[in-house]
Amino acid sequence: MPEIIFSGPAGRLEGRYQPGKTDTAPVALILHSNPQYGGKMDEKISYYLYHAFAHRGFATLRFNFRGVGRSQGEFDAGTGELSDAASALDWLQSMNPNSTGTWIAGFSFGAWIGMQLLMRRPEIKGFISVAPPANLYDFSFLAPCPSSGLIVQADQDDLVTPISVQKLVEKLKTQKAITIHHDNVKGANHFFENELNHLMASVNSYLNMRLNSGE
Repeated sequence: MPEIIFSGPAGRLEGRYQPGKTDTAPVALILHSNPQYGGKMDEKISYYLYHAFAHRGFATLRFNFRGVGRSQGEFDAGTGELSDAASALDWLQSMNPNSTGTWIAGFSFGAWIGMQLLMRRPEIKGFISVAPPANLYDFSFLAPCPSSGLIVQADQDDLVTPISVQKLVEKLKTQKAITIHHDNVKGANHFFENELNHLMASVNSYLNMRLNSGE
């Protein structure tokens, strides 16, 4: 997984990039959790999400938001990080001009950023949101949610309340033309520390279903 540096709105951004297996491979962007609480591109969940897509031949990028690792800039409470994510997607797409699809996946704070990017980039046709912090951030911008996706929640999460995620899912499921899959991982905490296998079983099952159906 080659280390790459690309330009972002606040300076250089550091990432890890796996080229696709074919010239027309779909692309996937992975977004990490809140930098103020240790979030970075090498955290376990972001790392596992990255490999789930790379293993399937996607051209896959994960990167550090501004102020993390070798990425320049300072934490910007989401506004700047959304700009970082947009720049990362621009870079990824520029490297894969013949790509046949775009996906986004994020963990916690990264899920919030990813779903905002989803609203701004109509080419994104699938998403995976792990522990989206629906009780900490406003998700009302998803009106309507433009793409089908998977939302995975830990039922012992002490940071993101399961009821807030359930309400978000119920709201999104009322929309026509998209399908929201929702998995609740029993016994898992916010970081899925002892349940990573169950988390990734959910992610892998969902990706297989979507890709096998030709979506």
